[in-house]
Amino acid sequence: MANEFYALLGRMRYITRWGLMRNTFSENIQEHSHQVAVLAHALALIRRDILKLPGPDPDRCAVAALYHDASEILTGDLPTPIKYYNPGIKDAYKQVERIAGERLLTMVPPQLRESYARLVLEDDKELEPIVKAADKLSAYIKCIEEQKAGNTEFDSAARATMEAMEAMDLPELTWFIDKCLPAYALNLDQL
Repeated sequence: MANEFYALLGRMRYITRWGLMRNTFSENIQEHSHQVAVLAHALALIRRDILKLPGPDPDRCAVAALYHDASEILTGDLPTPIKYYNPGIKDAYKQVERIAGERLLTMVPPQLRESYARLVLEDDKELEPIVKAADKLSAYIKCIEEQKAGNTEFDSAARATMEAMEAMDLPELTWFIDKCLPAYALNLDQL
């Protein structure tokens, strides 16, 4: 291989999310991954510095979030209603993501593969709850932005995503929802 990994990461901007939904603006996995990284970092900081709870390092959470959808460079973004339709499809898609992640790792310079493996394969169980919470939070923020633009297509997605976040029962996520999330409904002048 010719170390294609970094060039492929640059192509994340061509993979759009929310493929089954009418969007007022498109979102790609590169910008989504950046937002998830910012949110994961914030959630870990809130856990550590505000709630004074033990937890993973905020910097590690941010980096893991940057790569959480890396396998989608090869698989594309499978819409949530399909991905989670039933346990069989969910498990099969997890296998596809794993195979894609392993394929991506073959494109990393050999000396760096070990460092990227936990990121690309999402194998760090300590970071997983924070990154998953940040991923859901990013989806909910997309729903808010679409609703602000008058797009009711995202109403049910917003409800389902909020229910999923509440079920996570993470105090740092609850804190963010209560203290920070309302600002996403404001316009620039209100901010």
